[in-house]
Amino acid sequence: MEQESELVTGEAVVLDVRAAKLASRGLAMMLDVALQLIALVVAMLVLSQVTAFGDEALALTLFLVTLVLVMVGYPVISETLTRGRTLGKMALGLRVVRADGGPVRFRHALVRGLAGFFVDFWALGMLGAVAVVTSLLSPNGRRVGDYLAGTLVIRERVPASRTPYVGMPPRLAYWASQLDLTRLPNDLALAVRQYLSRTSELRPEAVEALGYGLAQQVASVIGAPVPPGVPSWEYLSAVLAERRRRDQEKLQPAVQHGPPGAQPFAAGQSFAPAAPGQPVAYGQPGQPVAYGQPYPQPLAQPQPVAQPYPQPVAPVAQPQPPSEPVPENPFTPPS
Repeated sequence: MEQESELVTGEAVVLDVRAAKLASRGLAMMLDVALQLIALVVAMLVLSQVTAFGDEALALTLFLVTLVLVMVGYPVISETLTRGRTLGKMALGLRVVRADGGPVRFRHALVRGLAGFFVDFWALGMLGAVAVVTSLLSPNGRRVGDYLAGTLVIRERVPASRTPYVGMPPRLAYWASQLDLTRLPNDLALAVRQYLSRTSELRPEAVEALGYGLAQQVASVIGAPVPPGVPSWEYLSAVLAERRRRDQEKLQPAVQHGPPGAQPFAAGQSFAPAAPGQPVAYGQPGQPVAYGQPYPQPLAQPQPVAQPYPQPVAPVAQPQPPSEPVPENPFTPPS
């Protein structure tokens, strides 16, 4: 089981965290121990080859060094490089932090590793009995190594079951639409938005206390108290969602369709050009129309008229000689 704890930072800031208790820490420890045993078995198989050559002292020395590296070096190196996590803690979503909420360093990991090997689990810990008893007696589930190193194991994966609905609650939609939100200041709306975004990170009593205070401030400004049976966060969510909806409606530009009575330009209608220096207008012939009307349909381009193929021109008839004989010239002298 896990419970929420308070950590006070060096700047006197109280942090609400979920301290990991015996169940989750024990399961993470079992995963780490399984990995350590596998590493020791592999090391024993390798060292058995050294014993085969008859050098038992060297084999014993290498075994002790390997044992210390696996049982102490593994958690120390892992928590130093990953800022407080081993493979088992990664699988369970746990992390080791300092008592003030900061990340652990090498000295914290070293103290925890040595205390875990000699006191909590193996040498004097009676296979983890000391760690179990200490965790059960500690309000935050801390073992001896945590007290010596000044650390705490917390849960990073917080369940989202308490995350409230930050949109418009359906049952308050009509009620919120009747509110007068013109007097709601921006700073108070921002405070409500920040509160709603952090409710999943706070304790239930903190959520209720902060929500009640903000709800009273909002109610005094807009003149609408919290309806009976409605939680404070739901009341604030409805007010904020309605305010956001109205702001979005104001931002949408209204489409202008021209002055009353203006008709859109129809296809085939004559178009009157504007006078020089005036914007081009369209609509009624010769009447300017406000911008925003639908652009008139382009006039159809005139189609070329099919001309008939010219007929061939008949040749001009040559003059025919007269049928009557031409009279002789009376002035012609006789021969």
